[in-house]
Amino acid sequence: MHIASLHSVKKMENGNMKMETPKNITIKGILGMLMANLDDEKKRRVISLGMGDPTAFSCFTTTSVAENAVLDALTCQKFNGYSPTVGLPQTRRAISEYLSIDLPYKLSPDDVYITAGCTQAIEVAISILATPNANILVPRPGFPIYDLCAGFRNVEIRHFDLLPENGWEVDLDAVDALADENTVAIVVINPGNPCGNVYSFQHLKKIAETAKKHKIVVIADEVYGHLVFGPNPFVPMGVFGSMVPVLTLGSLSKRWIVPGWRLGWFVTTDPNGIFKNAKTVERLKKYFDICGGPATFIQAAVPQILKETSDAFFARTLSILKHTSNLCVEKVEEIPCLTCPTKPQGSMAVMVKLNVSMLKDISDDIDFCFKLAREESVILLPGLTVGLKNWIRITFAAEPSSLEEALERVKIFCHRHSYEPKGSA
Repeated sequence: MHIASLHSVKKMENGNMKMETPKNITIKGILGMLMANLDDEKKRRVISLGMGDPTAFSCFTTTSVAENAVLDALTCQKFNGYSPTVGLPQTRRAISEYLSIDLPYKLSPDDVYITAGCTQAIEVAISILATPNANILVPRPGFPIYDLCAGFRNVEIRHFDLLPENGWEVDLDAVDALADENTVAIVVINPGNPCGNVYSFQHLKKIAETAKKHKIVVIADEVYGHLVFGPNPFVPMGVFGSMVPVLTLGSLSKRWIVPGWRLGWFVTTDPNGIFKNAKTVERLKKYFDICGGPATFIQAAVPQILKETSDAFFARTLSILKHTSNLCVEKVEEIPCLTCPTKPQGSMAVMVKLNVSMLKDISDDIDFCFKLAREESVILLPGLTVGLKNWIRITFAAEPSSLEEALERVKIFCHRHSYEPKGSA
């Protein structure tokens, strides 16, 4: 598979208008290509560790509280109509109360806008900030949807590096060098996707101080909020909302294991009203007038879901993720050409470095993943998709037995493609 096939195409419209799709590789796009590259003749079980969707594995199921809440909302026949475009009042109130638990101030329901998953929340954030010549600072590695959304809005993306040797912390010197008078925001993904990092209070405070210095807002992508199992607790970026305006993005998807329900939120955590002026609020409301949100009955279920989900449900999920993350690191350590610089502390994925110099016929991470899919029916995500060439993202939100089998196949694959040891026959 040649990398050129991953690039965008140009289209002509009305004979003279040329529209170019932003040149970004999406995760779903490349995973679809990897699946299409499988060798059907092998008749071997396909194990995908590429997509962050834990529902693919039976050990990850949502709570009955969530299922019953949706069933109640659906069968009562009160929520078959349109909801307000910004979301049901009771849903906005429930989410404001849920998020306020971890903040030093109280959010208002008016701070909350209901979105179709966190992806739509990202699109809203970038669209609202899109002004002529604007640029946004985005982490590398990161989540490619930011680049894709920015491309459609003609917003420049400037990538700052995360430092693997420092637990994937933000390179704040790079942020200072990149920011200018046209910079409008910095994106912080915590807990981290694709790296599995969880930032300390001190590091998040430094990021907030840097954003304040440059007079920019923070887009806090917290879709994996509370999914932490290492030494650092989850600290929402909104804690620093009094220092710098924070746009908090989140969803039910990961913590409640319901990504297909598409219930997310866009929240202005801005107690001093620096960003949240009357003009911005009006613009937000108008923008939501043209956006379709999640189904009304799913929204209606949210208050019950947030109020009644037990700590035992969350603890079980974290226990599985901690076990599978440890298993993933242990298996990777058995593969000479792969290196895991930092043990994951949260989320559902980890980045591992690929040493292609140890492999005789693998040119890069794209080549590695396509050949692996064809030969071993295992799907991993090439690092280039998230901004780092010759790295691999592995999703460890999987059945332990499936994860172990998949990484054993990767080990066999790497051995097959390794140079023969010196002195061998």
